[in-house]
Amino acid sequence: MRILVVRTGGFTGIERRVEVDTSGRPDEDEWRALAQLALRPGPPGDEANRVRDGFSYRITVDGRTVSCADPHLSDAQRSLISRVLKEGA
Repeated sequence: MRILVVRTGGFTGIERRVEVDTSGRPDEDEWRALAQLALRPGPPGDEANRVRDGFSYRITVDGRTVSCADPHLSDAQRSLISRVLKEGA
């Protein structure tokens, strides 16, 4: 399974793209379960509640994409984003 996280925004507005291929990894089932949860829509929010200079994310898992933004991330989205960005560090 391929997981791509694209983070944009923040103070500098620099885009960061990190992709992880979980195929054959011993923790592949954990990644799959977390990714499936992260593809669900996050908590509702509106533009008035966006964090100034906050991050926006695009999570793509095997061709399925969801967009989300701080502070309106589900726990699964936050966890997956953190895990993917750490892998790409």
